[in-house]
Amino acid sequence: MIEDEIIHWWKDEKGEQHRTILRIESEKPTESNGFPRDGIVVVRLINTIGSVAIKLNPDEALRLSTQTLAVAKELLNQKRDLWNRRED
Repeated sequence: MIEDEIIHWWKDEKGEQHRTILRIESEKPTESNGFPRDGIVVVRLINTIGSVAIKLNPDEALRLSTQTLAVAKELLNQKRDLWNRRED
């Protein structure tokens, strides 16, 4: 099931426009031999050349999201500091 997509447009050296899609998909938990199994989070990267995906268990997906959130917050804070220095 597709959960979300982030579409990134970019231009190459010739000025031609391309797109890269980061897609987040999920596969529901299942039962195997009577035992519950984790669901899967799939992170798929798609461009004009092809597609590549990584399947993460819920723990790995949480680690990735936590680290991504921390890095994004730090980058936003650094940009805010740059703006503050510029205005002084």
